[in-house]
Amino acid sequence: MSLFKARDWWSTVLGEKEEFDQGCLCLADVDNTGTGQDKIIVGSFMGYLRIYNPHPVKTGDGAQAEDLLLEVHLRDPILQVEVGKFVSGTEMLHLAVLHPRKLCVYSVSGTLGFVEHGDQYQIKLMYEHNLQRTACNMTYGSFGGVKGRDLICIQSMDGMLMVFEQKSYAFGRFLPGSLLPGPLAYSSRTDSFITVSSCRQVESYKYQVLALATDADKKQETEQQKLGSGKRLVVDWTLNIGEQAIDICIVSFNQLVSSVFVLGERNFFCLKDNGQIRFMKKLDCSPSCFLPYCSVSEGTVNTLIGNHNNMLHVYQDVTLKWATQLPHIPVAVRVGCLQDLKGVIVTLSDNGHLQCSYLGTDPSLFQAPTVESRKLNYDELDIELKELQKIIKDVNKSQGVWPITEREDDLKVSAMVSPNFDSVSQVPDIEVGADLVPSVTVKVTLQNRVALQKIRLSIYVQPPLVLTCDQFTFEFMAPEMTRTVSFSVYLKGSYTPPELEGNAVVSYSRPTGIPRVIQCKFRLPLKLICLPGQPSKTASHKLTIDTNKSPVSLLSLFPGFASQLEDHQVNVMGFRFLGGSRVTLLASKTSQRYRIQSEQFEDLWLITNELIIRLQEYFEKQGIKDFACSFSGSMPLQEYFELIDHHFELRINGEKLEELLSQRAVQFRAIQRRLLARFKDKTPAPLQHLDTLLDETYKQIIALADAVEENQGNLFQSFTRLKSATHLVILLIGLWQKLSADQIAILEATFLPLQQDTQELGWEETVDAAISHLLKTCLSKSSKEQALNLSSQLSIPKDTNRLKKHITLLCDRLAKGGRLCLSTDTATPQTMVMPEASPLQGVSE
Repeated sequence: MSLFKARDWWSTVLGEKEEFDQGCLCLADVDNTGTGQDKIIVGSFMGYLRIYNPHPVKTGDGAQAEDLLLEVHLRDPILQVEVGKFVSGTEMLHLAVLHPRKLCVYSVSGTLGFVEHGDQYQIKLMYEHNLQRTACNMTYGSFGGVKGRDLICIQSMDGMLMVFEQKSYAFGRFLPGSLLPGPLAYSSRTDSFITVSSCRQVESYKYQVLALATDADKKQETEQQKLGSGKRLVVDWTLNIGEQAIDICIVSFNQLVSSVFVLGERNFFCLKDNGQIRFMKKLDCSPSCFLPYCSVSEGTVNTLIGNHNNMLHVYQDVTLKWATQLPHIPVAVRVGCLQDLKGVIVTLSDNGHLQCSYLGTDPSLFQAPTVESRKLNYDELDIELKELQKIIKDVNKSQGVWPITEREDDLKVSAMVSPNFDSVSQVPDIEVGADLVPSVTVKVTLQNRVALQKIRLSIYVQPPLVLTCDQFTFEFMAPEMTRTVSFSVYLKGSYTPPELEGNAVVSYSRPTGIPRVIQCKFRLPLKLICLPGQPSKTASHKLTIDTNKSPVSLLSLFPGFASQLEDHQVNVMGFRFLGGSRVTLLASKTSQRYRIQSEQFEDLWLITNELIIRLQEYFEKQGIKDFACSFSGSMPLQEYFELIDHHFELRINGEKLEELLSQRAVQFRAIQRRLLARFKDKTPAPLQHLDTLLDETYKQIIALADAVEENQGNLFQSFTRLKSATHLVILLIGLWQKLSADQIAILEATFLPLQQDTQELGWEETVDAAISHLLKTCLSKSSKEQALNLSSQLSIPKDTNRLKKHITLLCDRLAKGGRLCLSTDTATPQTMVMPEASPLQGVSE
């Protein structure tokens, strides 16, 4: 940052909500007074043309009414303003204004005033050219060495150069390979146009080459502008600068030496007439504009460079000589003579801040306030240090989780799920089998106490559940404000989600700038994905949940699914998922048990979990607090292992398909190269069935790509089913061993570490590493197991035998009295107590 600010001599703000760019500012004696005093000409994208002649009474004065000589609304946006000898028969200066579809040349004149209103200025249109192509920028000069007049060259948005000789259109020519227009400048010493193409290289074109490239037959002016007819244009020289250019300026202070200055996005370059680099400078800040001007030292050039840090740097060749601070980001900078004050720096910002300033030593120093000194009490500091060390030690001995303090005072988030389906389903014509898919509305309410900024609400549900909108953004919320958003949730797929719980996460910034995150969970109704169904007497998979209370009527637990039940079936209830699978729930009449059965193992999870949740809510309403569930059957690990094997098989199949696809792609490119070599060969040769081989390889690539896509869809469904089965296994282990909430959280983190399954990092290797860590720490038998080193790199395994062995071993250690914990202090061998009957019967390690 500079020590000095630019000394404000005169400044003003142009219009309201107007926009400006680098071509909108020009300094010249446009009214031809002959005194050498420049006027400031400014054009805006709103079409306003203004001419200023500032004369402040004292330094730093704002604009007075008499400073504005002229203000005219030209209706069309003004892209660029230039002053030159644009009218034939006179060497007076005229004003050229470039619009997107028009070029206008005006004369500016003033009438001496004899009253207090001052002088009067007006503009007169000398001639105009209607353009058939949208203009981008223009340059002017004595093209071809003409004397006493200036010609104008306009570059269109599609890269065509259109040359105008006063009131007539000369010719137009497309630049070869032009994609996007770049800055354009004219060098009078070499009589050439210099631009930077979209290929990021500086290109120079001779005017004579442009003129001679025109067709001999004469066409109408509009025809020539449209077609741009002519021979192929040859570039004079090129230089690759490797970045886009912001502006180009030609500096020629004498007839012997001239330089081409190019301002890039990160560097500025000084080139010779033939395109050789004279020097270049890497800039520390992103530049916005520049202006080379004469230097007091012979053989050097000074350059003003403005950047996006509100700074204006003065370079002498590549040496930084001065840096000054501006009150705005300049997009255009000029130097002129105003009110006999030479070297006034005029800058213009993109929002219309116009300032005339000069360099000076006006330091802006910040003096820090003095701090009251006090004597240090080292005894008190020692006591405070010991207290802090004790707190740190206690935290390290804890469970390793920092307490999360939610600022409920700042923002409160609540979610409410509608008890009924949407009257008009929000599902975009999706049917799962023969069932119409319903949708349910969820409302999330945000209540804030203080002013908050950049509030972003994100909603997450488990696939195949889909949201109509999952992102909401609020730029600002005033204090004591309430915002409510609504969205719908529906099922998109023929399989069930692993969870019915959704999560609303809100991230925001407090007024102090500190970011915070708060979340709110909501539970979707079971009827969103499930319908009443006929109970089934037989099933492949069965689970029995024991309770310590008398069985509850299923009609009371599931009132929404009682439509098809008969009177003699009050203890039996059937469920049918939208995907087609069925689940049957039975309540024992004599014992305190419930049985859940289905043809698919993973479908048992949602109904089992819903049953336990509704039982707990039922007994809580009855005022019974000692209700508990348990599981005493055999752990269904074999059914769980079948789902793991199916998921792993799809992963291996996906790797094989991708490898085959890569091989066919290499083969396809090799055949293409062979064919291209045959076609380029001057001597015709037979193709030797290369075209047939190319066609068959292409068909194989399309077939393999379809197979990869199909396998990815099957893998996603398999992973969803695997997560449902994993939730069920964790629930049964928790009921079997009566695990606490913290221990169940450790199991969930171990078995469900990934939200998405990829080829690079899959579920099998991640879970295997997590279980191995538990077996090595809190569930270890001896110190020898604790000394085992785990692999630090995860890769897809050859098979699932190791994983299945570790899962079985985990259940066996828990059955023998192992305790799950994350503290390193408890990672010691624990006393294993063998129970009388283990649910792991028939499962070997």
